[in-house]
Amino acid sequence: MKDQTEKTPGWLDWVQDRQEPAVRLPTGTVDAHCHVFGPAAEFPFAPGRKYTPGDASKTDLEHLRHDLGVTRNVIVQASCHGRDNAALLDALDHFGETARGVVAIGSDVSERQLKDMHNRGVRGVRFNFVKRLVESQPFEEVELVAAKIRELGWHIVVYFESPNLPDLADFLANLNVPLVIDHLGRPDLAKGASSAEYSAFLKFVDRTDDWVKVSCPERLTITGPYAVAGAHEVYTDVAPFAQKAIAEFPERVLWGTDWPHPNLRSHMPDDAVLLNYLRQITSDPSARQRLLIDNPMALYWEK
Repeated sequence: MKDQTEKTPGWLDWVQDRQEPAVRLPTGTVDAHCHVFGPAAEFPFAPGRKYTPGDASKTDLEHLRHDLGVTRNVIVQASCHGRDNAALLDALDHFGETARGVVAIGSDVSERQLKDMHNRGVRGVRFNFVKRLVESQPFEEVELVAAKIRELGWHIVVYFESPNLPDLADFLANLNVPLVIDHLGRPDLAKGASSAEYSAFLKFVDRTDDWVKVSCPERLTITGPYAVAGAHEVYTDVAPFAQKAIAEFPERVLWGTDWPHPNLRSHMPDDAVLLNYLRQITSDPSARQRLLIDNPMALYWEK
């Protein structure tokens, strides 16, 4: 019988022996997108998952906080745990008021369950529309969940790839809850930041007052972390997309590490080195203050 904790072939583990960060994060920085995986012995992965990661526990996340200088985290439920949010809720209990959560739930969730999750720090629900990672999401169920969380002031986090937006735009715009879009809407970098496709994405964000995560350059890049050998700048092909989003929506952009970086194939970034990306997309100190502190605090802690 196959070991149910055996990692997906080719799985890249997160970097544990991190470098000293060259970028110093301001006190109060919020990592608005990270995950916890297992430990599988305590919190088993979902039977129907499409990938099996290595463990990345709440203790490992605490070490990441210390190494990078992060003050608060928003922990997002990953698809490998399905709708069993036990590992995430356990991490929220551990971190207390310095963490918030985004869960995966269905329309069968009870009012009592929602109140319990709210009291433990949950402020949002994630729906994944990336078909290679999850089964398709029934629109009716998303609408029912939106109706249940509306009075709590929660939001919905949506993960999709840029070619899918035309099929999702009208539906998402009519959910009548705040939306947070993962990873710049996963644009096609080959088309450029001035492409009609990315312009349509920015217009959608403007129309709906969505929040946008300018995270995951390591997931979006075509050129890789270093376009020029020996350069200190990282993910230069992704930076123009993030710069545009920050310029257009300065009070509705969020940043996160995406630790422990699930499903990467080409390389695994050192999270300390990954901080260099912030210098390329937020040269203005006030813009960086909004991105790292003011915006996530307004969305996750002031409601």
